[in-house]
Amino acid sequence: MRGKYLIVAAMLAAATGATAAAATFPARPVRMIVPLAPGGGSDIVARIAAAALGDAWGQSIVVDNRPGAGSVVGTAIAAKALPDGHTLLVSSSSLAISPALYKELPYDLRRDFAPVTLLASQPSALAVHVSVPAASARELIALAKAQPGRLAYGSAGPGSATHLGSELFRIAGGIELLHLPYKSAGLATNALLSGEAQVLLTNMASVLPHIKGGRLRVLGVTSLKRSPLAPDVPTVAESGLPKFEYLTWYGMVVPAGTPRPVVDVIARDTSRALRAPAFLDRFTQQGLDLLVTSPVEFGRFLDAELQRWDAVVRKAGIKAE
Repeated sequence: MRGKYLIVAAMLAAATGATAAAATFPARPVRMIVPLAPGGGSDIVARIAAAALGDAWGQSIVVDNRPGAGSVVGTAIAAKALPDGHTLLVSSSSLAISPALYKELPYDLRRDFAPVTLLASQPSALAVHVSVPAASARELIALAKAQPGRLAYGSAGPGSATHLGSELFRIAGGIELLHLPYKSAGLATNALLSGEAQVLLTNMASVLPHIKGGRLRVLGVTSLKRSPLAPDVPTVAESGLPKFEYLTWYGMVVPAGTPRPVVDVIARDTSRALRAPAFLDRFTQQGLDLLVTSPVEFGRFLDAELQRWDAVVRKAGIKAE
């Protein structure tokens, strides 16, 4: 009986300690790891979130870019950090994609991390070279079916968002396209501009200037609603593939073992801070939609995304290099 009392006392002490930690959080500057290069979507989202939380907490939020191996390097560093809430990881859909691409990872997403919140999502644009005789996603699909394997799409390399998004479109349309992998999304865009590649599914902001200049043609955006960056451009769902949706999402996790009261404080404060008009405006200017959730909701979302991308990678036969 005495042993049971000791166990209960220990549990109460731990709970009290966790609550006290949440009450004083953050007690020092916070490190926000981004496992991708500066200037990309994850980095942009992280820096907006860091500015918002820095204002809310009155503490410095240091954005620490740790790119490498398609986000694996930085994610592994975050997994080993002290689980006290002072290390955050802001990443993209790659969180759920990497486990499907790599047989062995130095971390396990479910075991080594605790979900905090989704942050934002961003659609891609389905663009073609002006020589391609298609004015909609429906016409592109018909053209590809008439000429199996003749049209080529560019990507930022095997396993990249441009690759996986294109494969999702290819599978949904029931078509065959030739894959031309490049070392970056910028090089893939250049290949589309030159006509070396005929199709590209990538960030709207990166191709919009070329579309306005008449060098590329956009057939649709991959969200279920039109993009405020190009409200006249139909969605792919409108123009050929009903219900088709492909979004790059961005979310925040912390090392497993971070006290739940601290996780809840981070999620609550992130939601409040990012809803401020100034930060909402910064998201809109980047073509981003704010998507704050509870830790439980984000956990369910991650589980669904892990299953989704595992199925896509297996069906498409994609292998990371």
